Amino acid sequence: MTQYTKKVDLKKIKKLRKKAQLSLGQMAKLLGYESPNGYYYLEVGRGKFSAEALARVSDIFNIPINDLFFEDDIAKMVSMKSTEVI
Repeated sequence: MTQYTKKVDLKKIKKLRKKAQLSLGQMAKLLGYESPNGYYYLEVGRGKFSAEALARVSDIFNIPINDLFFEDDIAKMVSMKSTEVI
């Protein structure tokens, strides 16, 4: 049985931001951050997007919130680890 977990697609969010020609600072302001660093940490995975922030990102880019996620195949990752040679 394959299990999936949904993860925020950080690469897609960055790609959407660049396509919209928004700087880190502009994106930070749109999400209510005082400096670009707070948003930058989210985009590179050093922080976690809140549900509210993801909802705002989907509004900014006018896309469904589900489009900001990808599914990670857990079973595939587990089976790959179990075949590793130690």
